[in-house]
Amino acid sequence: MVAPAPAPPLTDRFTSVASPVGDLILTGDGAALTGCYFTGTGHPDPTIGLQRDDAAFAAVAAQLAEYFAGERTAFDLPLAPSGTEFQLRVWQQLRTIPFGETRSYADIARGIGAVNGFRAVGLANGRNPISIIVPCHRVIGADGSLTGYGGGIERKRFLLDLESGSLPFG
Repeated sequence: MVAPAPAPPLTDRFTSVASPVGDLILTGDGAALTGCYFTGTGHPDPTIGLQRDDAAFAAVAAQLAEYFAGERTAFDLPLAPSGTEFQLRVWQQLRTIPFGETRSYADIARGIGAVNGFRAVGLANGRNPISIIVPCHRVIGADGSLTGYGGGIERKRFLLDLESGSLPFG
């Protein structure tokens, strides 16, 4: 008797969800979120070769909706960003920045033990594949200025204003 072919793993999935900062593309590996990308940024399409699966991202979509409604200040999701060891350390450090607060690139560098690595932190921050949920928008210049953001400065300002209470929720 021939064994049936194994079912394909629930990997390489995506969906799109609406948000106040534009549509977000979510990607996953079946067990964890691997990406949360802004549309319309000129970056390569993260959905190429992926299968659309809206149901696989129901928890992520719900938590994002709660965040934008002012009902959630922290995300509780399994994450699996893909990057170098250094990038992973930076992205983990970003997750320690409290809701409504900001840190400088130098603060993040000190937090991971790379005291003079603020430029490398900036590069890693810019390559964060899980925007909003891994809050790279909370990183600002040492002088308090808003610096580059993969989703655009307007989105960064919106997210920071949302978290500071400067914007009405909903």
